Amino acid sequence: MTSISAITPMVANAPIGVFDSGVGGLSVLRHIRAHLPNEHLVYFSDAQFAPYGHRPAAEIEARALAIGAYLIQRGVKAIVVACNTATAVAIAALRGASPGLILIGVEPGLKPAAAASPKKIVGVLATPVTLASERFALLREQISASTGATFLLQPCPGLVEQIEAGALDTDATISLLRTYVLSLLTRGADTLVLGCTHYPFLLPQIQAIVAANATQPIQIIDTGAAVTRQLTHRLAQCQMLSKAPNGALEGVTSGTVEALQTAIANLLHEKVCVTQMA
Repeated sequence: MTSISAITPMVANAPIGVFDSGVGGLSVLRHIRAHLPNEHLVYFSDAQFAPYGHRPAAEIEARALAIGAYLIQRGVKAIVVACNTATAVAIAALRGASPGLILIGVEPGLKPAAAASPKKIVGVLATPVTLASERFALLREQISASTGATFLLQPCPGLVEQIEAGALDTDATISLLRTYVLSLLTRGADTLVLGCTHYPFLLPQIQAIVAANATQPIQIIDTGAAVTRQLTHRLAQCQMLSKAPNGALEGVTSGTVEALQTAIANLLHEKVCVTQMA
């Protein structure tokens, strides 16, 4: 494995890198932006290779290592892997290649979901690769054993592509969502986990389907806030919280500049500078 090890910058105003296969990680970034407004954030969208959900694990790992190396060259003090699939497949390789760097991954919220579920029947919406990963299987087994919860797994092929295309309210997207959500509701799930960082952008549509079809109260778990709390804790531990008056946001993409600029404008309501990086 190629080493991308680096010395963590000893300056608190160094940037934080956040990356995803596409625009889904913006759902995590908006939490970070809201709760850590002094931080300089660099968001990397690997749009040329999106979605990761159907790619071989070796390819996902290679992309994660390449993006990690780029962000380290940019002098980041921390990296947030804002992608469930990349976390499941590549976080161990990233940690091995960059010891000493603050590295935060995204886990499906199985533990808070199990705690919130009255009947301990939790539905998990995620990409096929996330659900098939060894990391997810271990997490599921651990939480199930400790809480007694049953986790119903629902792969959601096609949803990431719809979100990447900005097609949040189209008939095709709603049809996919109905199929996936109703499958879990009919099997008795009383809590739903959004196990992909793209899916929070479909929260209003999911809530509408639940409201029209559920026969019991349904809780929906998004882990963006938990990731932000963990990042804040780690930065504070290392005395690396920025004291800059205003944190900047910039975008980097392996796709087209215009596509990421449009996504950030539509999803975060911000206008940012975006550069292209292969």
